Amino acid sequence: MRPQVPGGALVSHIEVTAATVQRGDIIQLGGQACRVRDLFQLPQGAVQLDFEPGELLAIHTRTRLVVVRLLRRR
Repeated sequence: MRPQVPGGALVSHIEVTAATVQRGDIIQLGGQACRVRDLFQLPQGAVQLDFEPGELLAIHTRTRLVVVRLLRRR
């Protein structure tokens, strides 16, 4: 069962790769939850993630991360 948040959205924990990560995904790094603010394509399919606090993280095409994603109901 997925927890609900106000406004009709659902929270889901999903596994993402460089190809499937999205703006707004929340990733826990070093015990701190960071929201993806922007994405930049790098050579060979890698992606650089720009987080709201200003941190950067580059992930390879084979990197797998578990993120929290808000799924909006329609």
